[in-house]
Amino acid sequence: MTVPPDGLICPASAIWDAPRMEARLAEALAPLAQPEADPKAVRREVVRLLSEARKEGMAAIRAAFEARPSSGRETTRSIAWLTDGVVTSACAAARALDPLSPGEERLALLAVGGYGRGEMAPQSDVDLMVLLPGALTPAKKTLVEGLLYLLWDLKLKVGHATRSIKEALALASEDTTIRTSLLEMRHLTGDESLTASLRERFWRELVRVTGPDYLQAKLEERAQRHARQGGQRYVVEPNVKEGKGGLRDLHSLFWIGKYVNGVETTDELVTRGVFTPEEFATFRRAEDFLWAVRCHMHFLTGRPVDQLTFDLQVEVATRMGYEGGDGRRAVERFMQDYFRHATQVGELTRIFLVSLEAGHLKPEPMLMRLFARRPKARVPYAIKQNRLTVADDRTFLADPLNLLRIFEEALRTGTLLHPDAMRLLAANLHLIDDRLRADPRANAIFLDLLLRHGNPERALRRMNELGVLAAFIPEFEPVVALMQFNMYHHFTVDEHTIQCISHLARIEKGELVEELPVASGILTAGVNRRVLYVALLLHDIGKGRPGDHSVVGAEIAGPLARRLGLGAGETDTVVWLVRNHLLMSDVAQKRDIAEPRTVRDFVARVGTKERLDLLTVLTVCDIRGVGPGTWNNWKAMLLRALYTAADAAVLAQQAQVPAEVARSPREEEARRALASALPGWTRAEVEAELGRHYGPYWLGLPTELHAVFAHLLHGIGTDAFHIDIKPDEGRDATRVAFAMTDHPGLFSRLTGALALVGANIRDARTYTSKDGYATAAFWIQDGEGKPFEEARLPRLRQMIERTLKGEVVAREAFKTRDKLKKREAAFEVPTSIAFDNTGSDIYTIIEVDTRDRPGLLYDLTRTLAANNVYIASAVIATYGEQAVDTFYVKDMFGLKFHAEGRQRALERKLREAIEQGAARARA
Repeated sequence: MTVPPDGLICPASAIWDAPRMEARLAEALAPLAQPEADPKAVRREVVRLLSEARKEGMAAIRAAFEARPSSGRETTRSIAWLTDGVVTSACAAARALDPLSPGEERLALLAVGGYGRGEMAPQSDVDLMVLLPGALTPAKKTLVEGLLYLLWDLKLKVGHATRSIKEALALASEDTTIRTSLLEMRHLTGDESLTASLRERFWRELVRVTGPDYLQAKLEERAQRHARQGGQRYVVEPNVKEGKGGLRDLHSLFWIGKYVNGVETTDELVTRGVFTPEEFATFRRAEDFLWAVRCHMHFLTGRPVDQLTFDLQVEVATRMGYEGGDGRRAVERFMQDYFRHATQVGELTRIFLVSLEAGHLKPEPMLMRLFARRPKARVPYAIKQNRLTVADDRTFLADPLNLLRIFEEALRTGTLLHPDAMRLLAANLHLIDDRLRADPRANAIFLDLLLRHGNPERALRRMNELGVLAAFIPEFEPVVALMQFNMYHHFTVDEHTIQCISHLARIEKGELVEELPVASGILTAGVNRRVLYVALLLHDIGKGRPGDHSVVGAEIAGPLARRLGLGAGETDTVVWLVRNHLLMSDVAQKRDIAEPRTVRDFVARVGTKERLDLLTVLTVCDIRGVGPGTWNNWKAMLLRALYTAADAAVLAQQAQVPAEVARSPREEEARRALASALPGWTRAEVEAELGRHYGPYWLGLPTELHAVFAHLLHGIGTDAFHIDIKPDEGRDATRVAFAMTDHPGLFSRLTGALALVGANIRDARTYTSKDGYATAAFWIQDGEGKPFEEARLPRLRQMIERTLKGEVVAREAFKTRDKLKKREAAFEVPTSIAFDNTGSDIYTIIEVDTRDRPGLLYDLTRTLAANNVYIASAVIATYGEQAVDTFYVKDMFGLKFHAEGRQRALERKLREAIEQGAARARA
């Protein structure tokens, strides 16, 4: 073995005691000199010795790493050093067990890929190449096979190739992956002249003549890799190795830098002027951090895991010494550091790669340059390689306003920023000071960026990644790269904000008219764009601070909106929108919109048509910006229904029409509509159906469902139950309607039956007729949040019927089915139970906010039923791991739960049910 490298996590002898191992190995191999030697027994002893030494070395590395949990690169070097010892010793043993004849001994063993670079995570593969001077002979084949069997017996994951120099060069010329692995070749043992010859010819015959092609291939590979990882740097469960800003981006950068600049170590990239010392230091810090994270993941799982899942995030944060405080958990602080490192890696990688691309790719054909329309930049800017840059640094920096103007100019010219300009901006953020922030001209430029050039998404993202956005709006800095540790939000807060603004710009442009008719119509009719864009930019700015982020954000938004140039009235509206940006979403998803009081109370808080319109558009953009799949027909239907009802109520309020008067004809209209929907029924049958239901039934369901229940109730017996299951495309759900004799606990039995077939209940309504029948409607989705496929509906019906008949006991079945997945177990949601007697004229509203799990709703409804609580309707909302289940209830006498003692007793029973169910789910 060679001399130990610098920067190991602990003394080299603690990792691999070379003299001791040489002596022990010689002793184990000594019997081979005897004629009666048993090669298999010798081999077993060699494997035992090396396995034991590797185990001791890894234990020493792990203990040192746990004591210094941020020392990522030192740990990877140490594991590579240990692997060197194991592999070279195994090679020596293989030579002894299968010796080559004189004249056939020339071969070399090389480490390639990440192992060749001298960096290995605990579960990394061992990438090896056996290098030959010529063709592979039978004797050498036996030797190589013997070496591989030894390594496999040591439980090493080996990637291997056996090639001559000629074969290695030929394959590398055709395959950039092989070329990359050779770029980091490192001699381990054997004939060093072979390795030197391959290295010299590789650089002379391949590297020096294929720079542009290699660069282009790596750029394409990087783009494809990012696309496979979701295309975003800020996904909340990032891939530490393959994701944007991850280790592979760092490696790609160093590979390309070495390849194009002809250097063999990354340190030389600074002396060649590829990186400034500051940029290189940034990369080194990021590399150390990312390697530390990956090593912790491998040690924790014992597997080559690279996806930083939620459960691992908590563990790694703890191991790396992060602590919570000021309203933030330790894991959120850890992940903010992770995303900040990823952002820096991504930004410097972009600067570097674009710079290389511009210098090494082939120029455009002359005809393309003659006929292409070239954007023209204003002074002091210039277009360089079709990107916007600065013509004169001194002139540009003389006026700090240019640090903002350049982004506006990029939008105006439709160009990307040149790497030179990005570097200049990043190096001069100190020019964005209090004086510039207070300058009305600077604030006008920023507001124009939002409002005047189409979609500002690209400019905002680049400003954010370069640090300009946080420098100009320091209040934004705490949410940069801030992760919200939950399963609902897909992006960091800053990325979510930019996504929201992008959605707003697309709606304004008319790109989403069919999908979002209400929001599109509001913007077409006209709103105050300054208020809307500023409110959307600031709606989550209070996150990452102690307290309710809506209240904190509103306090920040007032002075900031004034600073940006908004008038007093506009500022008041922005503050109101930020404080209430969750209001419409909460009412739509957590309350029964058919309940008259719901709309009345909502309108009382909104107040005006202008605020209703602004809040509606902001809410749509906020939900759509959460992440892919969050917006669906269900949420669209709820928001549309609330907006329509509230809009009518606001207009009636302005016309001073009492709400009761405005609502009084609706019940009669619903009856007439049902009568028209029952062709072929006799007059007596129609009259009987119209007379059997109370008022809330007519106001709470559409005519289509009234007709469904009419048919289900027609001729029903006292012991029968009828079911109708149909897709409801307008709600992205499957609608299940029940009709049967009402009895205590019925709602709970229905929820249990549905939960046992894997249904997620999204909404539920139940009404009791005057003649004692229950009519219940549930809207359900499968485990992926989609309607059940038609082919699954017969089994769905069968399982429901068996449960209602008592053939399947839900409570017993849930003991094995109500389980949390491992990656979801890290989430904790504090339980909150609230009683509201003002939100409905008839019912007490019980809102249960707690940790979601498959059997939660059944446990809650069973507890309510056992305590003689009648459930009239339930509204079910889920936000990742959080469930908010709202029940409209009465007691057994048809009265509200006013007594505080009864409320507390019921709350205690509900909490017991939640805690018992949670324990079962985690068992």
